[in-house]
Formats: sequence, structure tokens, C-alpha cells
Amino acid sequence: MVFWIASAAGLATAYLLGSIPAGYLAGKLLRGIDIREHGSRSTGATNVLRTLGKWPALAVLLVDVLKGAGAIAFARWFLPSVTPPTAIDLQTLLPWAVCLAGLAVLLGHSRSIWLNFRGGKSAATGLGVLLALSWPVGFGAAAAFGVVLAISRIVSLSSMLAAFTAIALVCALEQPLPYRLLVIAGGLYVIARHRANIQRLLAGTEPRLGGRESQATSQG
Repeated sequence: MVFWIASAAGLATAYLLGSIPAGYLAGKLLRGIDIREHGSRSTGATNVLRTLGKWPALAVLLVDVLKGAGAIAFARWFLPSVTPPTAIDLQTLLPWAVCLAGLAVLLGHSRSIWLNFRGGKSAATGLGVLLALSWPVGFGAAAAFGVVLAISRIVSLSSMLAAFTAIALVCALEQPLPYRLLVIAGGLYVIARHRANIQRLLAGTEPRLGGRESQATSQG
């Protein structure tokens, strides 16, 4: 019973951590604007870049990555610390609890309780989850993002290919089943959040970094 109560508390904490609206707060603190009413209307780092500039976008990106990593780190620390060792098989169940915490932080970022359940596309937060979960998978996804972005200058395309890379790597490398399921589910969720971008990519209207400001967004 203690483990399940602790798990529920951990999930709530992960969701609330993911819900911290860094992009929205940056707009309010720096310019007194609601960033959801500007540019692509996303709270993600790409819209912050287009609306507020490079350094605010970098700060938002860092916060979003740390949210994902922090949720995983918290789940790994919190559950064993409050669960009696003899009460349950932590070695078996902890990876599943960590998996759920990862999904909760992604959901929190994209469906923030503070923004009427709106938010970004969870790509940066997903990277944080990957880095905390398995650094080889996280660095592989980040490298794929960087290479595609350098070639295409399209953030949405880079984010989706990074998600595909993470799925491929977690399946190829030796990882616990819960971690594999988390990366697959999280990767597909990030891609699904880009469905409007996919339509613009197919139509050839998706904006590129450095191009003219558009009503479209590439990442959250």
C-alpha cells in the first residue's frame, strides 16, 4: 500500500513539474505578454526564440529539459526512500513507476494545469527524460536533432526524427522493458503533437529557423 501511495504522489509531482510553463512565464516576465497570443501561439522554446529572442529561448529550453530529467530523478529517489525494503519488490516495480513518471511529466508539459491544459509539444522535456533514463539514447536523439536541424533548419522535422532515433536506439540497446515502452510511447506522443507541422511539411509551408515569422510552430 505504501508503494502505491508513494507512486501516486510521485506521478502528481512529475505532472506538476512538467506543468511549469517556462515559455509563458518568460513572456510575462520579460515583455508582459501572453506568448500564446504571439507567433505560433506555442509556449515552446522555438516560439520563444521567434518572439523574445535567443537568450530567453535558451533559458526556456534548459528549464524544459531539466523538468524531464528532474521528474525521472525524483521518481528514482522518492519511491525507494518512502517504501519499506521488505514491503515490495522495488527492483521489479521501480522501473514501471519511473516509466509512468516520465509519461506524467510529458503530459504536464503539453497539458499544463496552469494554462487551461495547453502547452508545448514536449520535445525538450522528452529529451530531459531520455538523458536521465539512458544517456546514450538521449545523446543519440540530441545528435540526430542537431544534424537534421543543421541541414534543414526545420525544428519540427528535427524533433520528430530525434523521436524516431530515440525509439530505434532504445530498442537496439539493452534497456529494461518499462524504459523501452516509455520511450516508444513518449516518442509517438511527441510526434503526434506535431501533426499540424506534418501537414505543413507535406504542403511545403513549414517555417525554417531564420526565415520569416509564421503562424506555425516547430517545437514545444
